[in-house]
Amino acid sequence: MTADLSRAQWFKSSRSASKADCVEVAFLEGGVVGVRDSKNPSGPALVFTPSEWDAFTGGVQDGEFNRPQA
Repeated sequence: MTADLSRAQWFKSSRSASKADCVEVAFLEGGVVGVRDSKNPSGPALVFTPSEWDAFTGGVQDGEFNRPQA
């Protein structure tokens, strides 16, 4: 999926302790969500549909992506 990112307003989590090395998110027209690496703002971005974003954030909240305990 491609999206026009030229007017995107990117933001970082308020819990981000670092000024760099962060993931940035932008809510775009049509409900799609852009995600990029703050170290490379002119580089590529991932673009998610609203349902993909909801599934991802729901999985994060449910611990689906937690690393296994050693």
